Amino acid sequence: MKLLLVLRPEPGNRATIERANAMGLDALPCPLFSTQPVEWTAPDPHDFDALLFTSANALRHGGEALAALTRLPALAVGPATAHAASASGFNVTITGGEDVDALLEALPGAQRLLHLTGADHRHPETRHFIEPMIVYASVPLEAAIIPPGDFVALVHSPRAGSHLAALAPDRGQVAIAAISARAAAACGPGWAALAVSAEFSDSALLAVAARLCQD
Repeated sequence: MKLLLVLRPEPGNRATIERANAMGLDALPCPLFSTQPVEWTAPDPHDFDALLFTSANALRHGGEALAALTRLPALAVGPATAHAASASGFNVTITGGEDVDALLEALPGAQRLLHLTGADHRHPETRHFIEPMIVYASVPLEAAIIPPGDFVALVHSPRAGSHLAALAPDRGQVAIAAISARAAAACGPGWAALAVSAEFSDSALLAVAARLCQD
């Protein structure tokens, strides 16, 4: 069975390693980034119809300013982000099972959304008004090294995919399990195999990785 490299930052890295080990996979932590809080001030919640969360990192690093926004309904991409929002006192009204574009397309009308997000983020093309508010940053780890060899890499984001592509010594020996089509595209060509998760969740991504590890 092939080794599984887990690239996401902590604390998600540790959680994924535990899930992988429970599935009988040999998983190695290899985080490419660390996430750090960014100082921010919460805007007036009356200016928005809802909050948009696309990563649990916004809840982990949002700090005390989050409390000023709990009156707003929350939209979350993925079950892990929804769980983190609920645990932080937000009323999650919609949990997207795919990506942010699918979630936004399902929303009625044209809504005013406050997107609590990271410094490196994508502004979705949508009919809704979205104001990004940066509450954390993902900083590349200078000591991050991708080892040579035949393994499967778990890619949780487009940024991780592009960083992996820059660091990998031999793409032809590495299989990719990506959490979304966008994350897969960011990896570029030339990999031994590339498969995309059917759902935007860690469990679905690990199911894809398990098949690649056995090939």
